[in-house]
Amino acid sequence: MQHFLVIQTAFLGDVILATPVVSELKRLYPDSVIDVLVRKGNESILANHPDIRQVFTLNKKQGKFSEIKRLVRLFRAERYDEVINLHRFGSSGIITWLSGGKQKVGFDKNPFAFSYAIKIRHEIGNGKHEVERNLELISHHGAEKLVKPRVYPSDADYKAVAHLVEQAFYTLAPASVWFTKQLPEEKWVQLAQQLAKKGTVYLVGGPDDKDLCERIRIAAGLTESANLAGRLSLLESCALFSKAQRCYVNDSGPLHMASAVNAPTTAFFCATVPRFGFGPLSDDSEIRETTEVLSCRPCGLHGGKVCPEGHFKCGEIAINES
Repeated sequence: MQHFLVIQTAFLGDVILATPVVSELKRLYPDSVIDVLVRKGNESILANHPDIRQVFTLNKKQGKFSEIKRLVRLFRAERYDEVINLHRFGSSGIITWLSGGKQKVGFDKNPFAFSYAIKIRHEIGNGKHEVERNLELISHHGAEKLVKPRVYPSDADYKAVAHLVEQAFYTLAPASVWFTKQLPEEKWVQLAQQLAKKGTVYLVGGPDDKDLCERIRIAAGLTESANLAGRLSLLESCALFSKAQRCYVNDSGPLHMASAVNAPTTAFFCATVPRFGFGPLSDDSEIRETTEVLSCRPCGLHGGKVCPEGHFKCGEIAINES
């Protein structure tokens, strides 16, 4: 019986895009045991996953090095056959190096890649999807090249949103950690007004997104019940997305949440570009971006907190849902 540890301690969307590695390992080794390590706060998105035995968390607020020591002790006791590190930065590399795993696999960009038995070149910008990059790490097992991400809302999650899905509705997720990844606020208002003519509109996000969603709600003339920011768990939001007529998202976590329940999706790309490999994977999905050729776009892998040029022309994306 194979015993695997999959590590992805980056953002929420990155964790979702790691799920194909889990599902492929389970397909290839049905009797295997698979554990996952994520950053504290992202573990709930993996709840109910049928192929995962246990989710460990790295809580840097407890002290990064004390957490690394704690996790290394746990992992050495597990005696993993293979540790697969999808993260490209130091903390996960140290954990992988010291994990005691019989074989270690990861990307060559990790500073601790010297400890890997198998190193895969990590390339961004050539159009290859992040899921494809991740699956290359287990290609030596015979993994497929592209598998869709999956998350698993529970019956309780669907029940929690049942009163919201009784009529046709659309979801808008207007926020992002990076400001230049966000479609401008006035565009979301315009979109909400257009969609409200066709059905109910819900604004979705975390607790920190409540004020943004409230401004959009008021400006668009939506009812108070339209602002769901901070009111749903991650998997409840996924359950809601799965029932929507369409989900409208930035290049951010909700995009991958929508993909993971195969929801119809429209993704707006502002400062970042689809060729980085983080586009939607739903059967019914589309990408919208500016038609203007901008020498400053993309301005980085994650965009930025502000537009470095001061004009944010990459956010000038046409909205026409009438």
